[in-house]
Amino acid sequence: MIIFSLGGSLIVPDEIDVEFLKRFKEIILKSDERFALICGGGKICRRYQEAASKISDLNNEDLDWLGIASTKLNAFLIKTIFKGYAYPEVIDDPTQPVDFKEKVIVAAGWKPGCSTDKDAVLLAKNLGAKTVVNLSNIDYVYDKDPKKFDDAKPLKRISWNDFQNIVGEKWDPGLNAPFDPVASKEAKELGLKVVILNGKNIRNIEDYLAGKDFVGTIIE
Repeated sequence: MIIFSLGGSLIVPDEIDVEFLKRFKEIILKSDERFALICGGGKICRRYQEAASKISDLNNEDLDWLGIASTKLNAFLIKTIFKGYAYPEVIDDPTQPVDFKEKVIVAAGWKPGCSTDKDAVLLAKNLGAKTVVNLSNIDYVYDKDPKKFDDAKPLKRISWNDFQNIVGEKWDPGLNAPFDPVASKEAKELGLKVVILNGKNIRNIEDYLAGKDFVGTIIE
C-alpha cells in the first residue's frame, strides 16, 4: 500500500489536465501496488477562497471549509476516472477504519487546520502503509530555500531530524515547505518514509514505482 498525495495543481492547473490524468491512471494500474490517492484543491481552491473573501468578511475556518469542498470535487473526479478499480466512496476522514479490496481508494480533505500532508500521514497510519509519496512542484528537497539562495543544494536522502531542522516544527498556512512540519513530526513518530517527487514528471513517477533510479528526495 502506497499513499499518494496528489496536488490539486496537478489535477487542475488551469483547466483539467486530461493528458496527465490519463498517464497517471495508466501507471497506477500497471503497478502491482495498491494505492490511496489523497487529492488537494489547487487553483480551484484558491479561486473560490479569493472570490468569497472579496464579497464577505471570512475567517480561516470559513476558507478552510471552502478549500475542503474543492478537494472533494477533485477527489470525485479521480474516483470517477478509476471506475471499476476504486472503492466506491471518497474518504473524508482519514482516521476512520475502512475495509476495501479495490486497487485504489480516493480521499479528500478532512477538517479545518489540517493540511493534505497531515491527512496523508493519518491515512497511512489508518491503512498500515509505510510510504507516502508527495507529488509536488519541485524535484528535490534542498538544504535551504533555492528561491532565496543560489548555493542551495539538492538532497537525495535526508533524515527526519535534519528535515525538521530545515522546515521547523510549526505549521503556517503561508509556509512554503516541501512537507508540512506538523505532518513531518507525526511521520517521524510513525516511522514513515516520505518521498518527494515532481508530479509534472510523470515518467519519473513511473520509474519510482518500477524500482528504477528516480529524481527526488527520500525522507526517513
